[in-house]
Amino acid sequence: MLRVHFTTQDLHRTRIAEGADPLWETVLSLHRLRESRTEPALAAWRQHAARHGPGPLRLLLPLVPPRGYFPDFLTPAAGAAGVEPGLEAVMTTPRRRLRCEIGLLAGQTYRPGHGQHAAPPSWMRSLSDGEPAALRTLARSLRTYHHTALGPGWPLIGQRVEADRTLRLHALRQDGAEAMLRTFGPEMRWRRPVLEVTYPRDGDLRLEGRGLLLVPSYFCTRPVTFVDTELPPVLVYPAAPPVRAAEAGCSARAGAGHAEGLRLRTYGSGALRGFQTRFGSLTGTRFQGSRLGIRSDA
Repeated sequence: MLRVHFTTQDLHRTRIAEGADPLWETVLSLHRLRESRTEPALAAWRQHAARHGPGPLRLLLPLVPPRGYFPDFLTPAAGAAGVEPGLEAVMTTPRRRLRCEIGLLAGQTYRPGHGQHAAPPSWMRSLSDGEPAALRTLARSLRTYHHTALGPGWPLIGQRVEADRTLRLHALRQDGAEAMLRTFGPEMRWRRPVLEVTYPRDGDLRLEGRGLLLVPSYFCTRPVTFVDTELPPVLVYPAAPPVRAAEAGCSARAGAGHAEGLRLRTYGSGALRGFQTRFGSLTGTRFQGSRLGIRSDA
């Protein structure tokens, strides 16, 4: 279990993201991509996959493995403003942070007797060293995958996130942060002053006056946060489908309220058409808990 500790100041500073976050959705979709079940928002990507090669997945899947940790720097706060601001933040990640986070990933993934390779690939070492060419390649892979895989389904993604936001915001505005925190159950339970989050490992996140940004996500299957507790606190959670969101609103006595206009987050300068991708052996499932040393989904 993850315990998120609030002060009175934190409750006043708790907020809901303004829309679907492009980079969080991009990273979390890589886990759903590995599942055998059909995901409507990834239908266009699967059609391309039937005809073409792995493309950006060769780079992205090793960075976002089926289980365990994936680097915090892949989902920067700047991604809230859109794909391009997020990618700019990725490309300007400090070298010390790159080495630390890729070191954590490599230590988890590339161990003798724990897979096909005992050492990370050379491109990953270049990325860890902050080489500009490696960072540009990473940004290009994220952009291409996002536009091709998520672009066509972005309205569907945005609609689900907005339905969830409408529910949470109504509770927040009508009755305050504690009422809103009671709308999540059963994986996120408010027991003042702690939000108890179902997590595969035990841990504590102390907000200490910083507040909490709650990010509803289409592709998220279980709540996930950062490993680095010094980063601005974020908790990403599965956005409830519209029907479930409405039911949760009734059970929380949130009322109907007025739905805000649909806020679809820009996903960039337009979808790239006909990009090449085939999954082949690059498939599996993932656990999202190991951020906070805990981000996992298995």
